[in-house]
Amino acid sequence: MLCKAQQQVDIELPLPHQEKHFATYIICAFVLKAMQFLHKLIMQLSVDVFFIDWEKPRTTASRTVTARGQQKQDLTPVSIWRTYFVANEWNKIQTIRKTRPTFQIMAVLFFIEVLGFSEYTFKEPRTLLKASSQMDNKPSYSTILRYGLASTLWLCIGFLQVIFTFFYEICVTDKIRQFPDLCSISNISVLLLPQRCYGYYIHGRSVHGHADTNMEEMSQNLRREAESLCGQRGLLPSTDMQTFQVALSTRLRSQYDKIRESFARRYGPTRLMEAHSANQWEQNIRAYHTMNHFLGSIIDHAHPDMDYYVRDKLALERVMGMEFLEPIEKSIFYNDEAHSFSDMLFHGHESTLLVFDALFFCVADLACQNFVLAGLLTYIQQKIFRKIRIHFGKKNLAYKTQVDERFLM
Repeated sequence: MLCKAQQQVDIELPLPHQEKHFATYIICAFVLKAMQFLHKLIMQLSVDVFFIDWEKPRTTASRTVTARGQQKQDLTPVSIWRTYFVANEWNKIQTIRKTRPTFQIMAVLFFIEVLGFSEYTFKEPRTLLKASSQMDNKPSYSTILRYGLASTLWLCIGFLQVIFTFFYEICVTDKIRQFPDLCSISNISVLLLPQRCYGYYIHGRSVHGHADTNMEEMSQNLRREAESLCGQRGLLPSTDMQTFQVALSTRLRSQYDKIRESFARRYGPTRLMEAHSANQWEQNIRAYHTMNHFLGSIIDHAHPDMDYYVRDKLALERVMGMEFLEPIEKSIFYNDEAHSFSDMLFHGHESTLLVFDALFFCVADLACQNFVLAGLLTYIQQKIFRKIRIHFGKKNLAYKTQVDERFLM
């Protein structure tokens, strides 16, 4: 505001009724962001996932000699521990984030309460703070200034954490990008379907043909890969591309659903199951092997009527985040260098989580007018949703993959 003959510019704060309107907008923004967050959470907790085991039984010569003088060939059963190992690793990375929520809260409170940034949220000018502090009536806070301070600090600190994590994952370790390598060593591929005909595929077929081996042979295999004495890990020959976005044909998805319907839920330990439950257990085992064989044969192009082809996304498709081609006759595997399968993890939605936490913190402060209490409530909220994500994510993983939940740590 500038009056006649005035030499300084004065900026007035909004009136009380205007602050109420602003508080209403904050609450509406929080509700909408909460709906988006819950939608993504439910999608992650209900995703269809299956681990394709490429390991084949290996023949061993038995010492028992038949009547014709020939040795009997026995098949060594395929170990399930590799699948359990990959399932456990997937279970562990489900709640990994690019920011540290506890550090985020402590850093914001440090700037606000310890360094005294909260003084900038008073309605009185800063030159009058000392005089006001000597009075009986403590100066009142401005809702807009409190929101502006809290949201700015929260987003700035979160942005700095994301930058640090970016360089940390490049220079030190990146558990998300290491997961496809773990799948290759374990000879396990992963299919993720958050929607009916759209999802992600991680190609983990071992270039050595098998992974059930001893330490010496495993070391030799890794040395051969390091020296480029064997094939590459990619789905296509002479490529290293292991991660794909997939658009499935309706026919393939229908066959997938038909096999998955035979999965029966398990309740309680196996030793307490009755005869009917034991039959369900055997049915689940048969369905698991059927699904494993079916998906493996799809990847090997063994079903001409449900075949697929691999292509790159067009530049416009990447920008718009959608596909222009409809997978009618054949499914489509899109090369995915960005490891978009992290969308099924907290790691792929850091921006949504960061803004949701910031709005929760601001709304909590709006209700209680206390930054410390708002930080405590935000911490409790984060812990609750993390527990929900871990608990129900483990339940869904056990049911969809037929991995016993007792082996998921």
